[in-house]
Amino acid sequence: MNIETSTRRRFLATFGVAGTGLLIAPALAMAAEKGAEKAREKEQPVTANEDLMREHGIIRRALLVYAEAARRIRDATASLPLAALADTATLFRSFAEDYHERALEETHIFPVVRRLKTPVAKLPDILTAQHQRGREITDFVLRVGRRGTLDADGAALATALEGFIRMYDPHADREDTEVFPAWKAALGAHGYEEMGERFEAIEHRTFGGDGFDEALARIAAIEATFGLADLAAVTPPPPG
Repeated sequence: MNIETSTRRRFLATFGVAGTGLLIAPALAMAAEKGAEKAREKEQPVTANEDLMREHGIIRRALLVYAEAARRIRDATASLPLAALADTATLFRSFAEDYHERALEETHIFPVVRRLKTPVAKLPDILTAQHQRGREITDFVLRVGRRGTLDADGAALATALEGFIRMYDPHADREDTEVFPAWKAALGAHGYEEMGERFEAIEHRTFGGDGFDEALARIAAIEATFGLADLAAVTPPPPG
């Protein structure tokens, strides 16, 4: 091999490596930027009211389970999975009552709304009384569910579940449409943003992480047990 050939091969080898690097570097940079963009999207903060209404979504899905349980008690007691009903009440106790109602609404939202000089200021007292009645019903559902048999409590349990649903549907609707907007307006932009951060801190302190995602997984598993996982199954037939 002469000197000229050897030099040319070294040049081509060097250029080849460098050229490959020139091709790979932009691809790596693009992949890194996409990863950073996804991370930024994931870190977008959820506003306080959005968080509260997402939590109402979990509550409404629990109410769907309660409605199905009440229907089965009325129609065919043997088909009721009591353990899954007790799991629903346990989730409702920890996520809806102890966290959503006590730690957020009753501690940080209702006191602000009570001070307003508008009709909405009357709602927190009613809502708090309904929270308490709901806890009494949850106690009853847990007591029956953990016992493992309805015995003579079937009709009373169905009535309690139906009353709970009748109360909590308009309860959550009033909060979403009147209480939460009034609370947000009263706080102002800066105070509202700070409260969103505080709510996130309370959630992480309470559940050791994302309590919403955990609750969502739990209610989805309960829905599957009740045969409610397929959303299309609740679509009614055409009228007439």
